[in-house]
Amino acid sequence: MQITLEIPEQFCLDKSLSETGHTLKLYAALALFQTGKLSIGAATELAGVNRYDFMLACKQHNILTLNYSPEELRQELTGLL
Repeated sequence: MQITLEIPEQFCLDKSLSETGHTLKLYAALALFQTGKLSIGAATELAGVNRYDFMLACKQHNILTLNYSPEELRQELTGLL
């Protein structure tokens, strides 16, 4: 699917059309991941980046990549010991 957006040049912030498109895809993927609409795998695919770069972007935008409850974390850690 292709979506076309009309964005005034002043909002491209001195970036090329390609860079602006990449940034918008990344921000959309971050937002959808943060709200639980996409898994991290699907979000990386949408953003067109690898998992490590996506996780770095999450860190830069204060988006948690692990969402364990205290009990789930306790169970995980117990399984490792």
